Amino acid sequence: MSAAKQKQTIETPLDGGTFISLQKTALDGDLSMESKLNLLYKLQQTDSKIDRIHLLRGELPLEVQDLEDEILGLKTRIDNLKLEIKDVEKSISQKKIDLENSKSLIEKYTEQQNNVKNNREYDSLSKEIEFQGLEVQLSEKRIKENTVLLAEKKAVFADAQKLLEERSFDLDNKKRELDSIIAETSKEEDELVAYSKQIQDQIDARLLAAYHKVRSNSRNGLAVVTVRRDACSGCFNKIPPQRQLDILSSKKIIVCEYCGRILVNADFELE
Repeated sequence: MSAAKQKQTIETPLDGGTFISLQKTALDGDLSMESKLNLLYKLQQTDSKIDRIHLLRGELPLEVQDLEDEILGLKTRIDNLKLEIKDVEKSISQKKIDLENSKSLIEKYTEQQNNVKNNREYDSLSKEIEFQGLEVQLSEKRIKENTVLLAEKKAVFADAQKLLEERSFDLDNKKRELDSIIAETSKEEDELVAYSKQIQDQIDARLLAAYHKVRSNSRNGLAVVTVRRDACSGCFNKIPPQRQLDILSSKKIIVCEYCGRILVNADFELE
């Protein structure tokens, strides 16, 4: 036998649908496969604690974001309504001016009719009076329509302002509630995040990528689980005895053939 140590290749039976197939060597790096699996399990436990902290916040972050978006939309709507109300008020004012002008012209033309010298002038003034009479009717109609429109827009504006006040009140309460929860858990979360980063720095990049991929595809965020009562504690399907022996030996990476989670020695739970 050669004096030099030969690297013994260990097949890692990772599910091809979940992981890119990995090849590890027994002498790869300073850590044994058992240590690497133990680190993965510790990382899982740490990340699960972070998940539980986020779970305490529930839907609050999303509710805060939704309220902020709704308030922004309401403010934009109110600003647009202000401009629309201003335009309608301006239109009413202009129509009132047009109405007064038309009435003044009617009075002027009526007075001129009393001093005409021929029928042609009289008829011409009569047409002008008739035309200005139509202008009066049109102005009065527009004033009436715009007055109704103005009342409707002011009502919508008032409702939008009231809704904005309600949503702003709700947002303040949600933010206080969220800030309170964050304040209570921020120190613990910061410590866990730092510890998670510390563990990740010790794990092979490809193995870490596999861990994150399984974790992202799992609804409960579990990528590394133990065997309990002869079953995977992630999906609860039975694990064959021979595979359980391989898991106990911690000599290679074993994944559940049903859910794709990494299976590790249950003794890791005792540490």
